[in-house]
Amino acid sequence: MTMIPSLVPPLPVKNRWNRSLAPSDAFTWLAAGWRDLVVQPASSLAYGLMIFLVSIAIVLGLFRFGWDYILFPAFAGFMVVGPILAVGLYEKSQRLAAGLPVSLTRMIFVKPKSGGQILFAGVLLCLLMITWMRAAVIVYALFFGLVPFPGLNHIASMLFTTPTGWAMLVVGSAIGGLFAAFSFAISAFSIPMLLNERVDALTAMGTSTALVWNNLPVMLTWGALVLALFLLCLVTGLVGLIVVFPVLGHGTWHAYRAVSAEAS
Repeated sequence: MTMIPSLVPPLPVKNRWNRSLAPSDAFTWLAAGWRDLVVQPASSLAYGLMIFLVSIAIVLGLFRFGWDYILFPAFAGFMVVGPILAVGLYEKSQRLAAGLPVSLTRMIFVKPKSGGQILFAGVLLCLLMITWMRAAVIVYALFFGLVPFPGLNHIASMLFTTPTGWAMLVVGSAIGGLFAAFSFAISAFSIPMLLNERVDALTAMGTSTALVWNNLPVMLTWGALVLALFLLCLVTGLVGLIVVFPVLGHGTWHAYRAVSAEAS
């Protein structure tokens, strides 16, 4: 008689994306970003100053052309494209780790190993930012119709003192949260990866999403730190970007190194 072999449970498979990082490691990345800033600080601060000046120019342009109604979505969109803007800071951190010379010129004229794929990723992030901003305008129109934007001086009372305003805040926050989660997942590590490795943009974004999802506690902590520091920059009239943006850029590079396959 033929005996049917007993079923054996499959052997456990190691999760290749999990790095067993603690939430406190996010503060380690931030501290490492500060250390990279204070090494030849002029280059990082000059880089941060350029980001600040471009940001101010964009804000003034929105007011100049009467597009102040997209100011807050534009601030949110800045966090979407922030990783591509910080590529020069990744380059400095990479060169410091390798013991190579650092200069502002090398930070501006970066030669990523992935070639033009990093530009493709930047275009995708810009399209996501535009979609996010457009979604914010549509949400406003759904709740307030064709009522003109009341201006920054009156928008707070419209939002917080009317039932329609509260409803828009709830729905808008939910939609914005989905955009934020998606953009954070695809961009957290994809741009540093495209700088450091020969990989295409879609693979880098997919890998970034997998790494974020499988290291969620530390990545949520890192995302909270990024958001808190960006809000601090808004309180200072964006002047804080001169220091905060380089620290976060350098810190992001160390975060990438901590979760990349080479660091595991």
